[in-house]
Amino acid sequence: MDVTKQEMKKGKDAVVVSGARPTGDIHLGNYAGAVSNWISLQEEYTCFYFIADYHALTTSYQDTGGLRQKTLAVTADYLALGIDPERTTLFLQSSVPETAELSLLLSMLTPVSWLERNPSYKDLISQLSNLEIRTLGFLGYPCLMAADVLIYHADLVPVGEDQLPHLELAREIARRFNYYYGETFPEPQALLTRGRVLPGTDGRKMSKSYDNIIAFSDPPESVKKKVMNMITDPSRIRKTDPGHPEICSVFAMHKEFNTSGCPGIERLCRAGEIGCVDCKRDCAAKLLEFHAPVHEKRMDLLSRPGDLSDILEQGSKTARALARQTLAQAREAIQIGFTAHE
Repeated sequence: MDVTKQEMKKGKDAVVVSGARPTGDIHLGNYAGAVSNWISLQEEYTCFYFIADYHALTTSYQDTGGLRQKTLAVTADYLALGIDPERTTLFLQSSVPETAELSLLLSMLTPVSWLERNPSYKDLISQLSNLEIRTLGFLGYPCLMAADVLIYHADLVPVGEDQLPHLELAREIARRFNYYYGETFPEPQALLTRGRVLPGTDGRKMSKSYDNIIAFSDPPESVKKKVMNMITDPSRIRKTDPGHPEICSVFAMHKEFNTSGCPGIERLCRAGEIGCVDCKRDCAAKLLEFHAPVHEKRMDLLSRPGDLSDILEQGSKTARALARQTLAQAREAIQIGFTAHE
């Protein structure tokens, strides 16, 4: 295939690849920002979604005791939310070791300056100054990320605008490989997605690092309590004071999980005709209509860890079969090693 003149594939002919690290239970912010897009994309494209346990080691290599359990928990979350292994290849990154070899090959031709200019590199070095992450693995993770998508000949990678520089680096690595060794990899295109940013219980962006999340592992009573403790409009002192929904975390939840009731809630809030406590009760009830069935299914899946392992194993076999072919193509292009007939 002449990848320099590639035509954009459509529908099931187009391969979509994405992954996420198993850093903890999936929460509402993860769902709104990424997982909901994954679910909708599997209706239209051929999707490969992986649990990025190799990537988890880039910042958490010192403490891996809970990695396997976190992997099963994230798998249960994905399945409970609607990732369908009958239509989507859901797999474990480390169960496809060909990815690691391709990452090594890509690292041989990737300039260090490209890695150091990666926008996340200095940011995370600063943010995680309490951890020793100045490792070769952390510096070189863009090569692994490129291998993640190139090894499946990804046509599309779902990203937000803030992630475009990461994908462009993968495209640059693919171009450099093709320049030296011949046309081998298509350049993956960005599939811009509109991830919704949900505020956490404290008003900041929902994040495990802020301890302000509502996770799908939370039982219903915990969800209710968290919603009732959420920060609302700080300018409202009395129930009859006009509210400002646009700055209220609870109203942001209404917009996501109570779309039909949103206009009424907004009108009553601005008119000072509904208090924050009543608004929170309504929000918790609507949220639980979505959350509770997912939580129940998740708990059922976790009670059958063997089934979860089987799903990941089967998905990994499917992914590995394709990865082997791609790695063989890359090795042949580089002319490294020998084939059996030689």
